[in-house]
Amino acid sequence: MSAEDFSIVTDCESLRCQDSVLEINKYKAQYEALVKEQQILRDGIDTNKYYAKEFKQRANEKKALSEEENKKHIKATQKEKERCRAVQEENAKLQKEILKLKEEMQSLDCKNSTLKKQTEISTAVPERKVVFRGNTKEGAHAVSFDVNPQMVYPMEGGTALITFEEKDVAQKILNLKNHSVELGDCTINVQAKPIQFLVPSYVEMETQVCPRRILVSNLPKEEPEERVLDKLDIHFSKKKNGGGEVEDKDMLHDSGTVVITFVDDNIAKRLSDKQDHEVDFGRKKYKVKVTPFLNGEISQMKICDSECMRTVLLTGIPDIMEKDNLQDHLEIHFQKTANGGGEVEGIVYNPLGHTTLALFDEDYPQDSQSES
Repeated sequence: MSAEDFSIVTDCESLRCQDSVLEINKYKAQYEALVKEQQILRDGIDTNKYYAKEFKQRANEKKALSEEENKKHIKATQKEKERCRAVQEENAKLQKEILKLKEEMQSLDCKNSTLKKQTEISTAVPERKVVFRGNTKEGAHAVSFDVNPQMVYPMEGGTALITFEEKDVAQKILNLKNHSVELGDCTINVQAKPIQFLVPSYVEMETQVCPRRILVSNLPKEEPEERVLDKLDIHFSKKKNGGGEVEDKDMLHDSGTVVITFVDDNIAKRLSDKQDHEVDFGRKKYKVKVTPFLNGEISQMKICDSECMRTVLLTGIPDIMEKDNLQDHLEIHFQKTANGGGEVEGIVYNPLGHTTLALFDEDYPQDSQSES
């Protein structure tokens, strides 16, 4: 091989080496770039791992916090539910109490309504002193009592009732007991006994408003009874006056009032609610008062003895002369202070075989002023 040939070969190899070096450098640069890129990736992975760890830690913290909050929320919810349940129970209890109170209110309203119609009267009856004033009465042979008060005492034959102005005189006559009364040529012996009554000390009455009757008061005294009844009948029969068909009417003479009975039940209440009514009597109009009429019955009554302090019962009187003459002799005898007597207010003698009803009226304070 010639030198020229060697030179050519050498140059060719040199060119190939240069190309190899360039290629190596190229790959080296690529390698370094890859290494650098790998480093960047590793750094990114490390960073991601760090952030993943941080995230996981924070997530765990958040989870723990969330679980704690959830537990608190569940606890608060449970507590609120218990509170709501307690409120509901309290509300149910209050509803029951309200219902009970409503029932009680209805019951009270019913009782109140009933009490307006039905009044229970429970009271101690005041003790009333009575005295015989010499009056008698025709009627039943029994002791009676009313709130005026007036008592009817049935006298037996051969007795007399004598009332003194002073109760001390009556007591003195009772203490002496046996008395000899001169009747002209003869003398009779009589016995003095106290007068005692059984009277109510306590009365309990149950009254009920009558749905068909009214009590009319404040009536004109100058008008005749028949005219009063007729005018009231006319007035209260008219619907424009709040009335209706009248079934009956009755005058109560002891109180000066009139009881009117209607056919229907709903009229009496309407009239008594208004109370004052102006009734035309022709020449003049009068204002009368209408009140409910009470039907009553005694549910409880206690009785006690009551002694008449100024009246004495004389017994054992024989029928030996005219009634009036014997009564005069008795009055004269017991008026004399020598016989233990005093001023006589009233006397009545009932002969044997006769019956007399003596009336005892209330012994008013003015009658007893001289006794004190």
